[in-house]
Amino acid sequence: MRHLLTFRYIEAVMRAGSIRSAADMLNITASALNRRIQRFEDEFGYEIFERLPRGVRLNPAGELLMQHYREQRSDLSRVMSQVADLSGERRGHISIACSQAMVPYFLPEQIALYRADHPGVTFTVNVRDRAAAERDLYNFDCDLALVLEPVHMVDFEILMAVEQPVHAILRRDHPLAAEPELRLRRCLDYPCLMPSGAYAVRSMIETALARGSRDLDPVVTSDSFDFMRHYIEFEDAISFQIPLGLRLPEDGALTSRPIAARDMPPGALLLGQMRGRALPVAPSKFAQSLAQAMLDRYPPKI
Repeated sequence: MRHLLTFRYIEAVMRAGSIRSAADMLNITASALNRRIQRFEDEFGYEIFERLPRGVRLNPAGELLMQHYREQRSDLSRVMSQVADLSGERRGHISIACSQAMVPYFLPEQIALYRADHPGVTFTVNVRDRAAAERDLYNFDCDLALVLEPVHMVDFEILMAVEQPVHAILRRDHPLAAEPELRLRRCLDYPCLMPSGAYAVRSMIETALARGSRDLDPVVTSDSFDFMRHYIEFEDAISFQIPLGLRLPEDGALTSRPIAARDMPPGALLLGQMRGRALPVAPSKFAQSLAQAMLDRYPPKI
């Protein structure tokens, strides 16, 4: 406990890459911050920073130390949540790293429903691509991750998984809009918008095309699904999204159709946490609520 403030200082230096820059953010002098870190290194018995010509960075000993600190901080948060529950007060903070598709509709609804019962709980929601979400879990920068098709899965403990077929988004008067499902190759006969390579939808489409002779030649590439959806209002093109991120009005100008599974199998939308981590009470309870909401919307096919 007595080193908590020092650990916060060390973490600030790690993120800033410079003692002077971290000192400015912490509103202390660089010399005072440097002395505090040196005293800790003397007591710890090892140097934790590698001094560089233009800054500092954690050495391997420092990386192990910070991983220990994050684990201890998580455990302390869990105990504090449990103590709050003893008095009948559900408090705490929940940090979520999520795919962009979760932001417009699904997560706002689920967070609002949870806070209606537990108004003392606060949230942080950070939009991350699938690799960045896994890094946030590993670094204890988030409690939960909700992402489509994570990349590594080494430290990702799955709490819930549901299938998400990729949908084509197009105008209601588009020639393909009358079909209940679309072949991927027919979509590519028209101008297409594609997410950037960091996103799972792009990876799924590229993997599907690798089995054939068609090349991917988008007219627009973007890291914003909202931009791509709105762009179709101005050009008769096609973009792609998963259904949990869609809420198109029935009387609107746009509609969506699933891509045939024989062309592109559905992706897995996963809710997960850091493997082996004991979550604080609030994130654990919210994870249960979120998993049930996912299961209610997309029950397993029998």
